[in-house]
Amino acid sequence: MLIIPAIDIIDGKCVRLTQGDYTQKTIYNENPVEVAKSFADAGLRKLHLVDLDGAKAGKIINYKVLENIANAVNMEIDFGGGIKQKEDVELVLNSGAKYATIGSIAVKNEALFSGWIEDFGADRFLLGADVKGEKIAVNGWTETTDIDVFSFIEKYFSKGIKNIFCTDVSKDGLLQGPSIELYKKIITKFPPINFIASGGVSSVDDLLELSKINCFGAIVGKAIYEGRISLKQLSLFRS
Repeated sequence: MLIIPAIDIIDGKCVRLTQGDYTQKTIYNENPVEVAKSFADAGLRKLHLVDLDGAKAGKIINYKVLENIANAVNMEIDFGGGIKQKEDVELVLNSGAKYATIGSIAVKNEALFSGWIEDFGADRFLLGADVKGEKIAVNGWTETTDIDVFSFIEKYFSKGIKNIFCTDVSKDGLLQGPSIELYKKIITKFPPINFIASGGVSSVDDLLELSKINCFGAIVGKAIYEGRISLKQLSLFRS
């Protein structure tokens, strides 16, 4: 199972939020490039980079941080936050990201996202499914739709999307463990996808549980920054 460390950016700094709440923000490092280098030095090969300023503003803000990290480390980076139009996808991919991370747009504007898949190829996207009680959540998790996560994944899997991560909003940033049962259902229903678990990872034991249910990868954020899991421990999972 691949370990994918997360770097969330506000004002060019490495931060973490609790349950997506901008008022519950902790700054962990002033220099995200240093953080990315520490991950690369530990042998980790992928990086989940989120432009929280961009997500809030509805446009990409921190693409220079992406550029600086991409120039400093040899990691496969997915970048999300503020991607709203085709030019944004081009900017992200040209700035060094291997994947553009797409969430709300895929929910709200299927035609637009489907066009991007045709233009850039399905393998250049990481699809994010944020859920509350198995229903898709959007708008920074403030709005829960009536779309269930399984039909959402099915729709885009049929269009060629195979890289998918799922965040249970109720778990994110709380260090209370991931949604094993939900993830198990998704993996059973869609065995060919590269399913990545996100949210709630608090210990190596959580990662072992995710590995047992055949997760392709796991995004880990707060547990690293809070010292719950060491980089040495994470390096044991790399494949």
